[in-house]
Amino acid sequence: MTNMNFDVARFNMIEQQIRTWEVLDNRVLEVMQKIPREMFVPDNYQQLAFADIEIPLPAGQTMLAPKVVGRILQALDINPDDRILEIGTGSGYLTACLSQLGNAVISVEINEEIHRLAKRNLDKLDINNVTLKVGDAADGWTQDASFDVIVVTASLPVCNNCFGNMLQNSGRLFVVIGKEPTMDAKLVTHIGNKDFREETLFETCIPAIKSTVELKEFIF
Repeated sequence: MTNMNFDVARFNMIEQQIRTWEVLDNRVLEVMQKIPREMFVPDNYQQLAFADIEIPLPAGQTMLAPKVVGRILQALDINPDDRILEIGTGSGYLTACLSQLGNAVISVEINEEIHRLAKRNLDKLDINNVTLKVGDAADGWTQDASFDVIVVTASLPVCNNCFGNMLQNSGRLFVVIGKEPTMDAKLVTHIGNKDFREETLFETCIPAIKSTVELKEFIF
C-alpha cells in the first residue's frame, strides 16, 4: 500500500466499522483517524491492518479489532487531565490512542519482547506522555498509586477488587470478564467510598490475561 492508500483505508475503517458499531464520539473518531494503525501491525499483516479482526502478535498475544478499540475509548469518556493505567501494552496502538485523549498513560506489559515492540512503535511517533513498564499487573499495580481510568486489554475469568481499589472517585475501568466462548465487556465506575456501578457494554471473546498469580473473585 502507498501512504495515500493507508489514509483511505483508515478513513474506510472509521466509516464502515467504527461508526457502524455505535462509536460516534468525535474525539475518539479523530484520534483513530490520526494514529497510523499500520505502524503497530506486524509486517506480514500489513494488508489486514484495518480489517475487522484481531491481529496476531508475538508471544501468543493479539491486537484488538478496531471497533473494539473504538468502543473502549468511547465508554471510558477520557478527560484531558485523566491519569490512565493500561494493563497489557500489546503493540502499543491502544496506548497511543489513550495518550491523545488523556494527560498521562502508564502501560504495564508482562512480556519483555512485546514491551520492546511497543516501545519501538511509540518512539516512532514521538509520544512523550506514556511510561512503559514490564511487570505482572493482573492482580493490581499499586506502585503508581491511583488512576482516573484503567484499561485491561485481556480477559479475566472473574472480577478482581484490586482494580476498583486503584480507581479515583468517578474513575472508570474497562475489563472483559468470563471464559471462552462468551465474555462480557464491562465498564465499572467508582461512584464513591466502596461503591461501584457496573455496566455490560457488549459480548466479546479475547485472549485471557497472562499472570504469575492466581486471581481471586470479587463482585463489584
